[in-house]
Amino acid sequence: MFIGREYEIKALNKLYDKDSFQFVVMYGRRRVGKTRLLTEFCKDKEHIFFVAEEYNEKMALEKFSQKILQYFQMEEFMSSFESWEKAFMFLAKQSRDKKLILVIDEFPYIAMVNKSIPSLLQNLIDHYLKDTKLYVIVCGSSMSFMEKEVLSYKSPLYGRRTAQFKIEPFDFYDSIKFFPEYSMEDKVKAYGVLGGIPQYLLKFQGNKNIKENIKNELLNKSSYLYDEPLNLLKQELREPAMYNSIIEAIATGSSKLNEISTKIGEEGSKCSNYLKTLIELQIISKEVPVGEKENSKRTVYRIRDNMFNFWYRFLFSNSSLIEQEMVDYVYENKIEPEFSNYLGRIFEQVCRDYLVRKNRNLKLPFVFENIGSWWGSNPIKKRQEEIDILAISKDKAIIGECKWRNEYLDMDVVNSLMEKATLLPYKEKYFIFFSKSGFTKRVIEYASSCKNIYLCEDLLVDDL
Repeated sequence: MFIGREYEIKALNKLYDKDSFQFVVMYGRRRVGKTRLLTEFCKDKEHIFFVAEEYNEKMALEKFSQKILQYFQMEEFMSSFESWEKAFMFLAKQSRDKKLILVIDEFPYIAMVNKSIPSLLQNLIDHYLKDTKLYVIVCGSSMSFMEKEVLSYKSPLYGRRTAQFKIEPFDFYDSIKFFPEYSMEDKVKAYGVLGGIPQYLLKFQGNKNIKENIKNELLNKSSYLYDEPLNLLKQELREPAMYNSIIEAIATGSSKLNEISTKIGEEGSKCSNYLKTLIELQIISKEVPVGEKENSKRTVYRIRDNMFNFWYRFLFSNSSLIEQEMVDYVYENKIEPEFSNYLGRIFEQVCRDYLVRKNRNLKLPFVFENIGSWWGSNPIKKRQEEIDILAISKDKAIIGECKWRNEYLDMDVVNSLMEKATLLPYKEKYFIFFSKSGFTKRVIEYASSCKNIYLCEDLLVDDL
């Protein structure tokens, strides 16, 4: 079953229909579904799909050659091309009048063992490939390599690409397509545990409840997800211990640079460098209040990947108990008491995804250009204030509150948000309230009398 990625498939097919040379660059973090997407795109087309591995150059060229020779049924006549250039020249000749897709997955592996590959490809594109019907897709999981060595203006390949795709994790609405049997509440829980990474989403079984899935797929020490974050960090980083400390600090409540450095006992400048790497890996995000510049002093760091967030919040510090197979104890005493609180911020993320989709379909009072959260000081009450959702466009704003509680949202929440909104400079303000459990009669009556207040109880609407 293939889920999501409608935009990418449509765009790749549109390029394919042009019947001319294409050079497509695709990249995204590990496990995000790049290979699955490319497999789906290629399935009914003539293609050679080469997945590079960490070989030396000789072995890499031999493996690449074998894929090409197998496709053209020429293994009996030769074992390998003499060089990368001759391999590509052969493909150029074969695709002069015939469409052929060439996928090089994990392109950084071959480009790192032979640093001349980008220059070679540039020369081939300029002089030979551009006049063929070859459809080349280079794909990579090393975000920094793909951006710096393939896409940047310093790269020999700069300006040669005909398209590029940065594959992002699924939002809430694509993620929950994996769990059609679940209730809305359980869909939020599943998303809160697994996030938008397809490979993680596939691990939960829809015929088991959230509790059973957490026990089977995370707290079971033989399961795939049990040590997935550690394995991924070891693949990507040289000093996983420092990164573990930073991620756990953020997962347990430290969000500012000084808080993180104090928690782990390291200098702020050193932490800042490690955080930059985690941001490149799309594990951490750097956030500022909506409307402020990137270098705002009110910058905070959040864990972008929900599975990492859940894992470092509940599993990392309890690994010794899990190793002792105390699965029930860990769930009942470590996870369940804090689970609802943990889901509060996840619910905010879900509500933002709701508004983004509404915005895309022109279903809001205005089209916003930026969305996130807001936090800052209240000079009158001399305290810090937070607003869950702020979506803005020039002098207009949608201001939102999200409550993941087992009780009706009452007027105290409405009045509090409207009071905090006085700190914001926007002329035209709309308010939206999201509630897991619904609204009191007083709130419903009040909202019905105000044109700028919206109540959202059902996030699963048809136009999303």
